Amino acid sequence: MTTADRKAGAPKPRSSQPWLHQSGEEIQEFGTVRQFPVGLSYDTRMYSCQRLNQVLCDTRILHDLYKKHHWLMRGHTFYQLHLLMDKHAGEQTALIDDLAERVQTLGGVAVGDPRHVAEITSIPRPPDGVEEVPAMLSRLLEAHEAILEDCHDAAARTQELGDDGTNDLLVSDVIRTNELQAWFVAEHLVDTPLVRT
Repeated sequence: MTTADRKAGAPKPRSSQPWLHQSGEEIQEFGTVRQFPVGLSYDTRMYSCQRLNQVLCDTRILHDLYKKHHWLMRGHTFYQLHLLMDKHAGEQTALIDDLAERVQTLGGVAVGDPRHVAEITSIPRPPDGVEEVPAMLSRLLEAHEAILEDCHDAAARTQELGDDGTNDLLVSDVIRTNELQAWFVAEHLVDTPLVRT
């Protein structure tokens, strides 16, 4: 509020205290889509949102696996893999945001709560402790493969339904990123010695 506003008789704020402990009604339930003028039918948008939310949940789990393995990495290739895990986690973070925003663009509700993610994901839960490095990497590859299989199917179906935006996101971003990351991880599991003896 400016001095001129005060002189003009503008109401003075009563407090700068934030309104804490607010509650409100849920204004859109998960699993529903609002009508948005995006040129796609309700059924197409509903289907795409369901498939995108599945990929979103699996991608969030894959991101967390990368961060877990980044923190818990061990052994001769610690430095290299520590950095690679963090790089891949960052790329998965970008996908998470793109997937969630696509759901919202279609009028849906993106999965936002990690407890809800855990209920929906198809990626198996790893042990809470530290695994051997080959097991860590194999677990990542299995998660990539599950996401890729789901994305190939979803991309084909969304193309049939005319949802070009979702198809493009799945093919150009999610599939290509996961394929490249899977290649980088898989090459660390090739049975070649680190050094010749």
